Amino acid sequence: MPGPKDLDPSSSPRALLGAELRHAREKAGLSQEDLGGRLFVSGSFIGQLESGTRRMQPEYARLLDEALGTEDFFQRNCAASAKSKYPEHFAEAAEAEATAKEIREYAPLLIPGLLQTPAYTRAVCRAYQPTAPDAVIEALVAARMDRTRLLDDPTGPLLWVVLDEAALRRVTGGREVMAEALGHIVGLVRQSRIIVQVLPFDAGAHAAMEGAIKLMDFEGAPSLAYFEGVGTGRLEDDPATVRYQRQTFDLLSACALSPQNSLALVETMAHDYSHEENP
Repeated sequence: MPGPKDLDPSSSPRALLGAELRHAREKAGLSQEDLGGRLFVSGSFIGQLESGTRRMQPEYARLLDEALGTEDFFQRNCAASAKSKYPEHFAEAAEAEATAKEIREYAPLLIPGLLQTPAYTRAVCRAYQPTAPDAVIEALVAARMDRTRLLDDPTGPLLWVVLDEAALRRVTGGREVMAEALGHIVGLVRQSRIIVQVLPFDAGAHAAMEGAIKLMDFEGAPSLAYFEGVGTGRLEDDPATVRYQRQTFDLLSACALSPQNSLALVETMAHDYSHEENP
């Protein structure tokens, strides 16, 4: 397994905690696999904690203090590293996303967060929380827009998205909002910033009819799959699980329209929405 990257401890509480974990583990003469065995997790999980790919949860902080003889150091400092502007069930995935080199995602029901516009995000968040104060909704919109800044950097992650046709035809926020949202996707494709394919209705039954797919690959760290439901989510690093999700994504990509034909379809739908026709 590749060794953990050198970290700048001043960059974030999570980076500091990861650096201290690596120092304590090496001082104890343990490999990542050795320490993982004591916590009943994989060695790659320990490596992700050390590299800052995953954040430390309180239950693991307690076990690390016990395994490494660090008194209550990790428990005391865990809270600072766990602070996030994202919903609790998604916070760890958002932090991993920010360090990924490649992201592959299948979206069956809505445009993925990294491709959303503020108006589209606002409509989605309001649908999720119909009675929330406007300030709460705007905070969620701001956090999601912060995520999209990953795409501002031309050297940022490869983003390959397979969009189900259903996500494009569900009128979220109104036709004007949809026209803007699809136009935004078209712009990113034409800037060669993302790869987008559309899985059309006439593709019929497919390998991911039970849900969404999100895969993240990293430099020097194991790949992760993210599973999300209503108000819940979890990261998975089990190699067999990640491999199965990758195979499923590949099957979807093979069934979807080509990138060129997908772009033509999204452009046509954006035009139809903007002219208030029935797409």
